[in-house]
Amino acid sequence: MRFTAAAVLTVLVLASGRGSWAENAQEFQSSEEGWEREFLYARRGKRAADPAPPAPDKCSYTFIVPQQKVTGAICVNSKEPDAVLENRVNKQELELLNGELLKQKRQIETLQQLVEVDGGIVNEVKLLRKESRNMNSRVTQLYMQLLHEIIRKRDNALELSQLENRILNHTSDMLQLTNRYKDLEHKYQHLAALASNQSILIAQLEEHCRRGPVLPVLPARPPPQPPPPPFPPISKPYQPPTYTRITNQITNEIQSDQNLKVLPPTLPTMPSGTHSPSTTNKPSGPFKDCLHVLEEGHGNSGMYLVKPENANRLMQVWCDQRHDPGGWTVIQRRQDGSVNFFRNWETYKQGFGNIDGEYWLGLENIYWLTNQGNYKLLVTLEDWSGRKVFAEYASFRIESEAEFYKLRVGRYHGNAGDSLTWHNGKQFTTLDRDHDVYTGNCAHYQKGGWWYNACAHSNLNGVWYRGGHYRSRYQDGVYWAEFRGGAYSLKKVVMMIRPNPNTFH
Repeated sequence: MRFTAAAVLTVLVLASGRGSWAENAQEFQSSEEGWEREFLYARRGKRAADPAPPAPDKCSYTFIVPQQKVTGAICVNSKEPDAVLENRVNKQELELLNGELLKQKRQIETLQQLVEVDGGIVNEVKLLRKESRNMNSRVTQLYMQLLHEIIRKRDNALELSQLENRILNHTSDMLQLTNRYKDLEHKYQHLAALASNQSILIAQLEEHCRRGPVLPVLPARPPPQPPPPPFPPISKPYQPPTYTRITNQITNEIQSDQNLKVLPPTLPTMPSGTHSPSTTNKPSGPFKDCLHVLEEGHGNSGMYLVKPENANRLMQVWCDQRHDPGGWTVIQRRQDGSVNFFRNWETYKQGFGNIDGEYWLGLENIYWLTNQGNYKLLVTLEDWSGRKVFAEYASFRIESEAEFYKLRVGRYHGNAGDSLTWHNGKQFTTLDRDHDVYTGNCAHYQKGGWWYNACAHSNLNGVWYRGGHYRSRYQDGVYWAEFRGGAYSLKKVVMMIRPNPNTFH
């Protein structure tokens, strides 16, 4: 429905009842556009701001005339106050705003919780990163320390090897000096023998000169005349036992290869009749072994000269006649730690030490001794509490140097326990010749030379520790594992051999 301006004017005139129609029409015509704007853009604020309410006996109407066609009904309740409508709208908007605020508050709380959780995780991550940096620095420090320690140990190992080389060089020099000393000693013996022969010859001539005038007076005395009685007293200081005792005071070192120099030369000017009585009750030699010494009537333990069969070598050995039945040739002895047994191959081959103390007879000498017949081995052991035990093997020999002096032992019996059979068939090993079955050199760890397997049940050439129990990085003491264990260094050890004709290899 479309209203015209004249219709609106008519309604307004009838409703108001104020003024004339002409005045209203003129006013309407003059301000047509103002009315139109007022009806179109009327606000609640203007209606609420009217200074005075209309008279109670009159009624007024407000028409909102749209510029375009209205397709629906327009209903306005003019009796409801504008303030109530405005409050209703504001209240709905406030409720909507409160709902939005509550939602945003919940979201903010959720975000705060997430921030708190994330903040804790971030702090933990920071702490973990800090600890990681600290651990990295600590690992780096430990790595540097380990590297420094490895370098230091390598330097120590190098210094140790250099020291070992120096010791070996000094040992070889000492051996050379010892050989030179022995040569000089033999020359001195030869000169002393010549001087003694000259003295004996002079004494014999003097005796003949004294008896010269008596011969015509006593013609019957020459037949019973024996060798001159002064000869034994004169030659007695030069008998082998006395001379051997003097020599032993000078040196007791082992003779590795005497080459027939130990025996003093026979007295060329001494008559045979005078020489034989002076040596009837004295050790002559050389002997085959200590059993031969016993069979020749020498029942005292001591040093004797031995020359094995089929061997062009002389050696000084210690013969033990105390152990029943006697005739034992000592090939090794440990008793006071006075001799260092951490030696090289050549030294173990030739022998070293003091014959009446700690010594090793020498692998080459043991080879020639044990291969001239069937021999058995006796090992006597003593701990620091005085307990003595023994281990005896029915057969004992070593092979030649071409087989690296491989060990061959027979059946065991005794009360010390069998700690040598495990080494049977093994080659000899020293610090410079590794022939054991271990990946390393057993002689380096055990500090001695032995028929090592991998490594040892016995190590009689190890380090002599005083007191028995010892503390070392390796088991390098003088031990017999079946007797007191590998961590106990024995006080006394003796290895000796004796012919055993009833036993075969």
